[in-house]
Amino acid sequence: MYQIYYYRVYETGGEINLDQLERDLGRAHDISRSRFARLAPKSIRMEQPPLQLTVGTALAGNGGPELQLTVRAKIFDIGAISLCLAAERHDDRLLDIAVSSAEDGWLEEQFAQGLALVRGILEPCLGDLQVDIDFYEDFTVYVVDSPALVQDPVAVLMGEHGPFSQQVREQVLRNTLSYTLDDYAILSWDSALLCDREPPVDLIELIEFANVQLLELRYYDRLLGAHMTKMYEDIKSVDRSGYRPPRRYRAIMSQLMETIADVTEVTEKIVNLIKITEDIYYARVYDQCLKVLRVQNWIDSVNRKISVLQQNYSMLSNEVNIQHSNFLEWIIIILIAMEFALAIWQSL
Repeated sequence: MYQIYYYRVYETGGEINLDQLERDLGRAHDISRSRFARLAPKSIRMEQPPLQLTVGTALAGNGGPELQLTVRAKIFDIGAISLCLAAERHDDRLLDIAVSSAEDGWLEEQFAQGLALVRGILEPCLGDLQVDIDFYEDFTVYVVDSPALVQDPVAVLMGEHGPFSQQVREQVLRNTLSYTLDDYAILSWDSALLCDREPPVDLIELIEFANVQLLELRYYDRLLGAHMTKMYEDIKSVDRSGYRPPRRYRAIMSQLMETIADVTEVTEKIVNLIKITEDIYYARVYDQCLKVLRVQNWIDSVNRKISVLQQNYSMLSNEVNIQHSNFLEWIIIILIAMEFALAIWQSL
């Protein structure tokens, strides 16, 4: 037996009040809070567990094996929606399905339909969701209960029949972790292969959370880039106007401060979305997944852009202070000149 989980994570552009959403949806829909099955509660810290929503079922397949899919969604308070299409099989066609889903593109239609269903459920509670359907993070998790079901893990993870060079095999298999002699977790950029006699539901959740973090960091990196471009255009516009009124600089500074505060707060939540404190194996898998996805690179990029915005805020603040000082100096000069003129007039 094996399971396949197709994931696609979207961004809504704002934070979501999960407590209110849970109350609004609880009477009409099958919802719950995400919970870890095998990890002890004291081993993990998650301030706001995401809201799980069962959407329905779908039948998929395009010339390859037909899949009965269960459509589920997770809603995160940081603004992400993770859509999952899950299938369970009892045959030996795992590689055929992996190749079919990678090459045929039939998943696009399934995700589009699933997202439309989720938006239809959420929009009465949250209003019009601003979801960019072209901006997402997708990945696939394959789960087997016996190593005999996978003749070539590299072919499954790559979604190709091969043959593969030794260099490619080493590249794919170097992110392999094991807890016992009978299980393993192989992580790659957009897929993972898990082998365990018991359903590794906690590992699947951790991989999903890592991809949610990646998408959110990509989103705020892009948002900061747009703010930086607008900031430079605003500064150039003020400079071209000749006279530079402090109030226009202050408006730019106010926008900068608001952006820095908002993004810093949200990115802190993203980075600290989940913390594993005791279980060594799960912590290793989660940390390795973050490394494979290069999450730290995106954290560094966001921090660099926040630093640039802070530096520009400081420069603009200095510019305003200099202009204010120059204005006061001219006032003093004018007052002195007026005092001299009054003295001369009185003497005459």
